[in-house]
Amino acid sequence: MSTWPSEARAILHVDMDAFYASVELLRHPELVGRPVAVGGRGARGVVAAASYEARCYGVHSAMPSRRATALCPDLVFLDGDHGHYGEVSRRVMEIFQRYTPLVEPLSLDEAFLDVTGSQRLHGSPEHIGRAIRDDVAAAEQLPCSVGVATCKFLAKLASPRAKPVADRSGITPGLGVLVVPPGGELDFLHPLPLRALWGVGPATLAKLDRLGVDSIGDLAALPRSAVVSAVGQASGRHLHALANGLDDRPVVADGEAKSVSHEETFPRDLLDRELVDRELIRLGDAVARRLRVAGRAGRTVNLKVRYSDFTTLTRSLTLAQPTDSARVVVRTARDLMDALDMRAGIRLLGVGVSSLGTEVAQQLSFDQPDEHWCEAERAVDEIRDRFGAAAIGPAALAGVEGLRVKRQGDQQWGPSQPD
Repeated sequence: MSTWPSEARAILHVDMDAFYASVELLRHPELVGRPVAVGGRGARGVVAAASYEARCYGVHSAMPSRRATALCPDLVFLDGDHGHYGEVSRRVMEIFQRYTPLVEPLSLDEAFLDVTGSQRLHGSPEHIGRAIRDDVAAAEQLPCSVGVATCKFLAKLASPRAKPVADRSGITPGLGVLVVPPGGELDFLHPLPLRALWGVGPATLAKLDRLGVDSIGDLAALPRSAVVSAVGQASGRHLHALANGLDDRPVVADGEAKSVSHEETFPRDLLDRELVDRELIRLGDAVARRLRVAGRAGRTVNLKVRYSDFTTLTRSLTLAQPTDSARVVVRTARDLMDALDMRAGIRLLGVGVSSLGTEVAQQLSFDQPDEHWCEAERAVDEIRDRFGAAAIGPAALAGVEGLRVKRQGDQQWGPSQPD
């Protein structure tokens, strides 16, 4: 095991391996060893996760499902189950918290851990990383990989390099834990390609390419003023610092969500305003329900619209007072939608609320008695808590198969039905 100087920070980045696919394989053991993908299997779906057997064919997350099935005709597609993944994630995060209270989840399948103060009790950072892998495997039968470094940026770069590698030749096991030791940060960082830096996309790459920059080391060797001149003040200073291994951001435990949103990609473009209005009700109802369950309220309502040609627009409106009311969220989303042209057909709709706090203020009004609707919405919450989400809801969502309520994670990776 590696030694770690007492004065150095010790940050772990723990990343579950092919999380959604690995969880599904526990529920479908008959598929173990076969190429499996989780996501939206329809023409507009994308891959959320791929097993390593699928990755041997070039299938990877965020790939269009059509492309995935073209690369691997034997690919088995499974619909995602966000609720189940969330429950597994909660148990995994509890394992992390055995080793430190400083756990910062980034998503369901990854988190930063600050174990600087845990070494006297649990051993070196490398030992803690291996113990976490063993505990997760024993409790959940799931694999994970761990990056260890003195800062968040380097730990997150290290964890993917500890994972298994899948290509046409097969699956090569990974290290499981990769340690970037104090004093070895630049030796690890500088040979890496520039795209490994956070915040470097195609536009930034093109600008830096004009400076003859290929690797992170090339970027670090440039004067900061040259980087700032190429990509702008804020981005230039940030990227130059990262290229020199400088990242003093703390691990923030129990960070509260900054926004709540739902969006959905439709199997066919929406051209009818009545259908759009129905989806706004469905999305707004789900957003407001999540706000009330979390005891939060927000002042800014956000609308996202993606047209058939993939042009995406976002609009927002900040309210006078925070709200957790579906009536207010839907009404505001409708007002935002009224200003947009939908003749080209709408491929995706999203509704969200941001600028969150814990106080809900209702302004009394003669023409919009929202205070009475809030009482009704809380009564609906109680019914849903007792009888299920689809027990009651807006009449506009009722159909021959019951209420079409929006659940967290539904259609997160696109529709499974045909286009």
